[in-house]
Amino acid sequence: MDIRRLVSFGRTVYEQATARREAEEASGREGVPWHALEGGAALERLGSSRDGLDADDAARRLDEHGPNELADEEGVSPLSLLVSQFTGPLILLLFVAAGLSLAVGLLPGRDPGYTDAALILLILLGNGLFGFVQDYRAEQALASLREMATPEATVRRGGSIRAVPATDVVPGDVVVLEAGDAVPADARILTAADCRADESTLTGESVPVDKAAEPVAADAALADRGSVLHAGTTVVRGRAEAVVVATAMDTELGGIADQLGQARQRETPFEIEVDRLGRRIGVGIVALILLIAAVQLFLTATDPVVVLLVAVTLAVAAVPEGLPAVVTLTLALGSRTLMERNALVRNLAVVESLGAVDYIVTDKTGTLTENRMTVTRAWLPDDRTVELDGGSGSAGANSEEGDSSTGLDSTAAVLRDPDPALAALLSCGARCNDTKELDGGDHRGDPTEVALVTAAADAGLDGSRDPDDRLREVPFTSERKRMSVVVDAFDAPGGGPVALVKGAPEEIVARCDRVLVDGGIEPLTDERRERVEATVTAFADDALRVLGFAYAPGVDPDADDETLESGLVFLGLQGMTDPARERVAEAVADCRDAGIRVTMATGDTPRTARAIAREVGIDGDSVVTGTEVAAMDDEELGRVVEETNVFARVAPEHKVRILRALQDAGYTVAMTGDGVNDAPALGNADVGIAMGDRGTQVAQGASDVVLRDDNFVTIRDAIAEGRGIFDNIRKFVNYLLSANAGEVLVVFLGTLLGAALFPEVFASESALVITPVALLWLNLVTDGFPALALGADPKSNDVMRRPPRPRDEGVLDRRTVASILGIGAALTATGLGVFFYALSRSGDLVVAQTVLFTFLVTAELVRTQSVRLRYRLSPLSNPWLLGAVGLSLALHLALLYTPVADLFGVVPLGLTEWGWVAGAFVPFLAANLCLVWLNDRLFAP
Repeated sequence: MDIRRLVSFGRTVYEQATARREAEEASGREGVPWHALEGGAALERLGSSRDGLDADDAARRLDEHGPNELADEEGVSPLSLLVSQFTGPLILLLFVAAGLSLAVGLLPGRDPGYTDAALILLILLGNGLFGFVQDYRAEQALASLREMATPEATVRRGGSIRAVPATDVVPGDVVVLEAGDAVPADARILTAADCRADESTLTGESVPVDKAAEPVAADAALADRGSVLHAGTTVVRGRAEAVVVATAMDTELGGIADQLGQARQRETPFEIEVDRLGRRIGVGIVALILLIAAVQLFLTATDPVVVLLVAVTLAVAAVPEGLPAVVTLTLALGSRTLMERNALVRNLAVVESLGAVDYIVTDKTGTLTENRMTVTRAWLPDDRTVELDGGSGSAGANSEEGDSSTGLDSTAAVLRDPDPALAALLSCGARCNDTKELDGGDHRGDPTEVALVTAAADAGLDGSRDPDDRLREVPFTSERKRMSVVVDAFDAPGGGPVALVKGAPEEIVARCDRVLVDGGIEPLTDERRERVEATVTAFADDALRVLGFAYAPGVDPDADDETLESGLVFLGLQGMTDPARERVAEAVADCRDAGIRVTMATGDTPRTARAIAREVGIDGDSVVTGTEVAAMDDEELGRVVEETNVFARVAPEHKVRILRALQDAGYTVAMTGDGVNDAPALGNADVGIAMGDRGTQVAQGASDVVLRDDNFVTIRDAIAEGRGIFDNIRKFVNYLLSANAGEVLVVFLGTLLGAALFPEVFASESALVITPVALLWLNLVTDGFPALALGADPKSNDVMRRPPRPRDEGVLDRRTVASILGIGAALTATGLGVFFYALSRSGDLVVAQTVLFTFLVTAELVRTQSVRLRYRLSPLSNPWLLGAVGLSLALHLALLYTPVADLFGVVPLGLTEWGWVAGAFVPFLAANLCLVWLNDRLFAP
């Protein structure tokens, strides 16, 4: 055998044996989770390499695994959205009315009511198209918001680095990540350099966590898996390369998104109320028609043809044709107003639901606070506390030399004569720092380090920070709790090179034996150490995150870490916080005045949560932790949520339990959140409110409302808008139903009284006090434009000074029902009075019908103002309503005095007939004013 062929054969056998052994080892590791595998083993399992995938393999895997995006909660097609506009109970009632109009044609000698049916179906079509357009716009706006949030990813493909859409990332891709990059998928770290990731949106932990390539225990908790980067998180420091192990719904983020399918499906309060109102109207109409038919057939021996004709007329009179259109328009106007105020609603009914909220469960970061760490206080070793105005550069020193009246040096004095000790402290924080400066002067990196750089820049010290003069760096780790850099020179006593150190105060102080005081170096005594400890505690009590700073002159850059960070000179402390948003305290107070309780549920510590709650006006005397919530049964938790306004260290499951306890207690709860960990609670809330700026796609998909400015003040404004919308809905429901009640009673009683008082006139089977087509016109001109304009009424001044309406109180409260019945009775009495008066004076049924028709139109137009008296609104406060009333009146006059009158069976009125109409107004207006006065006293809150 040829020696070369023998060698080749031996190599093949060896390679095959090696492959079998590696396959056996891999199969033994198959059950090992990614975070517990070595990086090389992860690459092997995925069939990838350090150079990443080639383009063909990436395309094949994309076809196999699908795009790297979370599945929508439910795809809403335009067709299904359109169909949904025609399935509500009130819409079905209109179909019934159209069907009855056509059913007349089945009777002997009668023609189908094509005109009536066509008018009703035309109204149906218009309402449906209007609602479809509004709902479709809301869905498209949300889709646009999601597309704007889609990032790119940097990957190695075939050994070269390139940017690809995050949706094209596949398992086996090697992603390259730097500070500020969003992690596109779950990935096992291959290499890392001082890498830290913000996982607050996934775990709720507000402090960035360290990441490294070393595997961790297989049973490590999600927050402790330091060898894996998760989709939906952000690298805030350092850099890393990692191989993608899961995409889309297979990621940890996707797993939480999938939990949303288990959330309780809840109708909005208004959807429940509209359904209930529609059922009540439907049952009432059927009962009324049956009652009247029985009376006419058995007590008056009326011809069955007349009975059916009256039934059709009653159905047309009773069904509030304009209600669906007005509801849709009112909610659409509210949706547009909220959009202008940075709140995007996902469906129109939620606009009203906001007004029903009586409990808000809010997170802290970004909603109550600015989500921006800011250095607000510094402490110097000569026992001075310096208050820093984060962002403006102003400062005042709390010292004995300061203003005796305030205890603070003036800002001007501090800036004119910079304090060398303060300058050294701030400069140390800026130079011992890994942030990167972007175009425009902004900085990217760990929020804490950005705050330190900003504090130095505000004091005019940004020029002292030169990243190129760094001779050495000892990175921060969670074990060391400190970071050090070595620079050539530093503006403090001693020669160079100089080590600058920052970290946890206890770690820094333990490595110091001297302090910088009055420009000189002095010993760090036990008394001074105790003073540092006391100051750290005081800062922490004020919800400040505290870091200590020190330096060592004349160091050897090549010394070991321990030597480099020993014998330090203590420079002082810096305390930073995430400040409360402007006007949040005012918004919380407004909610309290409106009877809305505000509860904060955050992942922060109890001490931080209590301090922020106190700053924004939330009662934080009692703080309950997530661990305590988990240990409670439902009954105990139900008692606790009634007494507690601040929950700290809460996990997603704790938020859901808190929400359900509040809902079980009868509250209508709004939940705010931004992270993936908030999504299950958002899905279970009566109104879920997600953040549009920093919120995750999962949170936005689970929510009902997306805040584009992430501001609690917008929530307050949205609730006020919702309350105003509910007021408007109640106004036009009152207006429509009182008018329809009057019309029904006019038809019913007019038919009975007419047969008794004028038997010769009402002997004809077509004799009615008002015809169905006239009622349709009446409802069109009065239930149409004026009712629509009522939906645009401004909010009353006391909208946020009233208590929330009870959860079980619908649109038809006792006062509204009393108003509907009272006005309906007044309209009937005055309307029938003028009808029979006109009939007796003229002897012409058509003239009397026209007088009644005109009186009902004008009376109902005037009624638009009386329903607004309850809300103390000026008649001139809604120009749209004035215009609508004028337009409706003009249309009615055009009907009376043009040839169109013949189609509606009416005649032009002269001055005498108009005098009769005007005379009927006196008792009608008096009845309106009396009812408003009486209801104010009977149903005062």
